[in-house]
Amino acid sequence: MNRPTKRPDVRAQTSRAPLYVAGLLAALPVAAALLGPLVADTAVPGAAAPYSGGGSEHPLGTDGLGRDVLALLLHGGRSALGMALGAVTVAYLVGGAIGLLAASSRRRWADEMLIRPLDVLLPLPSLLVISVVAVGWRGSPTAISLAVAAVNVPPVARLVRAAALEAASSPVAEALRVQGESRARIQLGHVARSTLAPVAADIGTRITLAVFLVGSANFLGLGLSPTAPDWAVSISRSREGLLLQPWAVLAPAALLVMFTVGLNLLADRALARSRTPSPEVR
Repeated sequence: MNRPTKRPDVRAQTSRAPLYVAGLLAALPVAAALLGPLVADTAVPGAAAPYSGGGSEHPLGTDGLGRDVLALLLHGGRSALGMALGAVTVAYLVGGAIGLLAASSRRRWADEMLIRPLDVLLPLPSLLVISVVAVGWRGSPTAISLAVAAVNVPPVARLVRAAALEAASSPVAEALRVQGESRARIQLGHVARSTLAPVAADIGTRITLAVFLVGSANFLGLGLSPTAPDWAVSISRSREGLLLQPWAVLAPAALLVMFTVGLNLLADRALARSRTPSPEVR
């Protein structure tokens, strides 16, 4: 009796292609943000006619102020992505610490004291908080980043607390306490590790939301200066001349979309890989 030949797993082979595409989508804007200012001139050129077409001197044309669009793209990524990534980092450092402390607290009043004040901040509109901050610290990227971080601390804290509750009360954590392990070692070595999968699933969406909030603040004139070479500011500044010079709007918008889509695809792949059981060795 002939044994059926084992066919190659076509699905496993083709599943790598979306990973490459997602990595490329996210890598191009990040490379432009990191390496762009090193490649471009130290000052954004501004001696050309407004909304002029592409050419050898200005490959992507100029914006409404006569500035080179390509130079703006190379200079504007650090503020567009750096502010969002910094805000998410602060949100996870603060919210993650609050969530771990609340989950590991053995007294209900301590848990309530840590989480309930955040529940008051949770329903506040994000752009309203950013608008209030922008009134006092207009044009400050640090203030806008901290405002975006503040609106993300409550959901991050609740996510980490929910993910860490089971591990904090597990027999493993109790055994570590009996053995005399320090509280920091238990929190970081055991409880925090149990939250890695939910955090990995959330971080892609969280960074996308931060990019949206930072971009919205800059687009509405609540963040950086209207002449700053930021991608969102460039979109806002050149939207009136979209029909005259579309690259001034489409190029920075494309980089923002590429980063958010690519990052979400990478987060989905990482989450799916973490949930996939390892093949049984026979």
